[in-house]
Amino acid sequence: MKILLWLVAAAIGTPLFGQTVTTSATPAIGAAAPAVSVAPPLVPTKSILDTLFAAGPVMIVLFALSVFFVMLVIVYIMTIRRGAVVSSGFMATADALLRKRDYLGLLAVSNRHGEAIARVVQKVLDFTTKNPNADFGQVREIAETEGTRVAASLNNRVIYLADIGMIAPLLGLLGTVLGIIRSFGALGADLGTARYVLLSKGISEALVNTCGGLAIGIPAMIFYAFFRGKSQKLISELESATTHVLALLSLQYDRRSEPRAPVLIEDEI
Repeated sequence: MKILLWLVAAAIGTPLFGQTVTTSATPAIGAAAPAVSVAPPLVPTKSILDTLFAAGPVMIVLFALSVFFVMLVIVYIMTIRRGAVVSSGFMATADALLRKRDYLGLLAVSNRHGEAIARVVQKVLDFTTKNPNADFGQVREIAETEGTRVAASLNNRVIYLADIGMIAPLLGLLGTVLGIIRSFGALGADLGTARYVLLSKGISEALVNTCGGLAIGIPAMIFYAFFRGKSQKLISELESATTHVLALLSLQYDRRSEPRAPVLIEDEI
């Protein structure tokens, strides 16, 4: 019974029979205190957008330029394609109507289509129907002029990407120079230890601007090279389709200009 009471007293930490019980939670006199690990203070981190917009006003311009660049790429993907320049369905319809000499029907079909070859055929047929006595050389000149205009329109749209590819690194360089100027201004000021904080901040802004300019300029030049090659290929297909249409028209003009066989007076009598 005494042993049972002793165990209960030891479990609840209560002194028994006038004895003092020392728990392990209280260190003895002269003993070393247990080591307590202290967690390091958390350093607040910035998000990527906060870092970009904190790099100066040039980054705002670069951000707007990047949005414009992405919009241009999406538009070019939808418009600079074969179906928007030369479509097989329109060429088959144009071939059939030209062989039937149904110019008005082909003109109506061209007005309903938005392909580049449809605009060329529309200009040619509009000139032909309004000037029935025009020779084939004038018709060819109209087709070549319209084809050159469409080709120049394709090339001019792609050049916008090259402009972005050249402007973005220059803007990044401007932000870099401004950041370095701010850093050296802080280094020369009598601010004590605070100048080192301003120095590191200016260098960080300079590097962020450089990275932003290159991050926009490099993809812009890559997409410019891609769409330039694609537009040149489509221009070649447009020239081939225009040549095919002009060849069919030349056959119609040759038939119309064939001299009639002379009729003898005796046959007329």
